[in-house]
Amino acid sequence: MIKDLGIVDEKEAFKKLQEMGYKNLYTWQDSPETFYEWHTHPNNEIRYILEGSTLIKVKENNETFEFFLTPGQFIEVKANTLHNAYTKEGVKYICGSK
Repeated sequence: MIKDLGIVDEKEAFKKLQEMGYKNLYTWQDSPETFYEWHTHPNNEIRYILEGSTLIKVKENNETFEFFLTPGQFIEVKANTLHNAYTKEGVKYICGSK
């Protein structure tokens, strides 16, 4: 589920994600110890890490999967899939959808 493009330049990452068909791209930043409760989105959503790191948990078929993302990596969470997120150190990332 984690994909690694190895790109940490924001403009370059935006360009690559657009080429991959992602839309509504914007940059977001969470301070240390930010936690997002379990939730869903109506579209496939990505989180592409530019700085820092985050732990994203995804629930599928009554199982919980953990994904630890670092700069240059991203995850696509499918529409209507339960997930949460936590950053210990803080994180800057690109959000988008398909």
